[in-house]
Amino acid sequence: MRSAARLFATQALFQMEAADATLADVQEEFETHRFGAEIDGDTYAEADLDLFRTILHGAVDRQARIDRLTDAALVEKWPIARIDPTLRALFRAAGAEMLTTEVPPRVAINEYVDVAKAFFPDGREPKFVNAVLDHMAREMHPEAFT
Repeated sequence: MRSAARLFATQALFQMEAADATLADVQEEFETHRFGAEIDGDTYAEADLDLFRTILHGAVDRQARIDRLTDAALVEKWPIARIDPTLRALFRAAGAEMLTTEVPPRVAINEYVDVAKAFFPDGREPKFVNAVLDHMAREMHPEAFT
């Protein structure tokens, strides 16, 4: 259920940006129409509601800080504004979780690498996500890497 919350949070953050939707509208849509729902013959997983909400609200409330941490981990020619919007949403979700929960950074990194694999099953993006999140986690929680 926690993994599903991370995946849904990433999708919700993507949707907020792509559709210029509000946090409240997207949160309600996911909680009402996605968690455990059957859509076009596919059954969506149930998700940890508290974690989903924590990630969403943390990403919105701390977006500027998360984006600065992400930018610091990216190469100069590719700031966060130029990367794939799905990756941008993923970095914001992961950053929010690492800033607002007690989940060990390495666990969060592994979980979001799995989210990247769900979105990019044949690409190099999961390795890229691992590298960026490792850099971000070391900035946020240096004590966890000593």
